[in-house]
Amino acid sequence: QVQLVESGGGLVQAGGSLRLSCAASGRTFNRYVMGWFRQAPGKEREFVAAISWSSSKTYYADSVKGRFTISRDNAENTPYLQMNNLKPEDTAVYYCAASSAPITIATVQTDGVYDYWGQGTQVTVSS
Repeated sequence: QVQLVESGGGLVQAGGSLRLSCAASGRTFNRYVMGWFRQAPGKEREFVAAISWSSSKTYYADSVKGRFTISRDNAENTPYLQMNNLKPEDTAVYYCAASSAPITIATVQTDGVYDYWGQGTQVTVSS
């Protein structure tokens, strides 16, 4: 059974940092693109960041560029999302996702290209 389990969420003050992890099991995701999405209350789910299987390519939403860093450890089958200088508008449930499809700049932000999803972890940033 394939599972993606996010962890590392929590409550933090504005300007603080959190590091999200996504434990993947049930298969090897070394050749998968891994992505992070988020969904705030009353809003659509939105793309945050993604990383190619080799880590040679990373993609970020404009709203998080310069503050968030995506990385992965293929030996541990785990992607990470380091979030710095957090803002109240970053408050959302954060989801990890995996895609076996070739990713382009145009498609990486489309949740339909991702095959597997985690259950999400809550991130709350207080002002």
